[in-house]
Amino acid sequence: MCIACQEKINTIDYKDARLLRKFTTGQFKIITAKRTGLCPKHQRQLAAAIKHARFMALMPYTRAQTRK
Repeated sequence: MCIACQEKINTIDYKDARLLRKFTTGQFKIITAKRTGLCPKHQRQLAAAIKHARFMALMPYTRAQTRK
């Protein structure tokens, strides 16, 4: 059973950047459903929420490059 189903989360909010950050890698890529343990319904909601948060500038698209 999926983590979101166990906690009875109906929708994943794009404004909760702290929660969304847990489902991204260090390079801000979306983690696959196999690693997150989410069901397909919640994985789609998660991906849409992360993309919406990126568009609204709540999360970065990629990790910033550091210059030497």
